[in-house]
Amino acid sequence: MHENPRGRRRGRSRREQRRRRRARRRRITWTVTSVAILIGGVTTYAITGSDSGEPSDPARAKAPSSAVSARAKAGGAPADASEPLPSPIPALKSSFDLQPALAPVIALFGANRMSVAMLDVKSGAMATYGHDAFDTASIVKVDILATLLLQAQDEGRKLSTEERAQSAAMIQKSDNDSTSALWTRIGSASGLDAANERLGLSQTQGGGGTVWGITQTTAEDQIRLLQSVFGDKSPLSEASRAYIQDLMRHVVGSQTWGVSAAADSGTTALKNGWLKRTQTKKWDVNSIGRIQHEGRVYLMAVLLNGCSTQEVGISIVEQASRASAAAFSRQLKEKSTT
Repeated sequence: MHENPRGRRRGRSRREQRRRRRARRRRITWTVTSVAILIGGVTTYAITGSDSGEPSDPARAKAPSSAVSARAKAGGAPADASEPLPSPIPALKSSFDLQPALAPVIALFGANRMSVAMLDVKSGAMATYGHDAFDTASIVKVDILATLLLQAQDEGRKLSTEERAQSAAMIQKSDNDSTSALWTRIGSASGLDAANERLGLSQTQGGGGTVWGITQTTAEDQIRLLQSVFGDKSPLSEASRAYIQDLMRHVVGSQTWGVSAAADSGTTALKNGWLKRTQTKKWDVNSIGRIQHEGRVYLMAVLLNGCSTQEVGISIVEQASRASAAAFSRQLKEKSTT
């Protein structure tokens, strides 16, 4: 029997056509998903009552917009094409219990749940209260940006002009439309979860579908995320870390509440989140960031849910931040003198 070279070529041709069709379908899937979320994301997310980037307190709305950084306005390239640093995120050390210091604050909020975590950058010592998982609301936007930058590093590219504009709006103004677009860009929950494995976030799970604000996390995982953003041992390149830090240092004035209440010197870098749940009508209010307190640098996360109003939640978060920072600083001083 003679081999038919033309038939063999036809077989190879059909296989090649099938391979190309599969690749085309993958590209189409990304495009369709992006369109669907850009059209439906805002409506879907509005149902869950997330922050829209607009302050609810008229007094806060008067804060000047000049806080937006010159780097963001200029559209500076945030990511370089360097290889991710090989060093792992350092393990969190055993923690100082914040419960006694927070007892007066806890007594104020009834059915609310709260968790606090602090890391002293110099010593690596931790302080914690509570270990439950919480809705992220808009603090997930830092995680989304870290994921986007990791993916850009892997692809050996810098962020596009559109990605830079969306990133700046997402962090500095807490803009939800930009967040929904970037959520799609990173591959939604699966993309976030994959990046978090590299960032050392073992207790964070991306929200289902388009609802990025109900991503679940813990206060300790948010400290790990902040370590990746502000520490040297990180999968994020130096340029990527500097970009996120710059945006977090220049959020609009109406959104500078939260862990900043515990800061007494230096510049605070933070991201806040607030979310009104549809069924319970209660608020989730969260704040994460880097602060300086009594000469020490801390990474801090305060997560709270079940608040009657956003304003009540902000007040509790700020009281918890001040009480935690004061108690932890006192503990560290006592240890250093013994």
